Amino acid sequence: MPKLKNHSGAKKRFKVSGKKKKNGAPKVIAGAANRRHGTSNRPRDMIRQSRGTFVMFKTDGENVIKNYLPNL
Repeated sequence: MPKLKNHSGAKKRFKVSGKKKKNGAPKVIAGAANRRHGTSNRPRDMIRQSRGTFVMFKTDGENVIKNYLPNL
């Protein structure tokens, strides 16, 4: 059986905080979308509001951990 490996793109984009608890998975922290390129064409409000990071919804975070970051 081959080893499970983390997705190298996901390692750069997501951070897993905390340890696995009894009731659910740890929180997944992600950066805002639409900040990679083409920001000169976007409204200033959109660029300002997409600063920093946010905590993903529980089910989305579970999917990221299950599919892309199994060893974290």
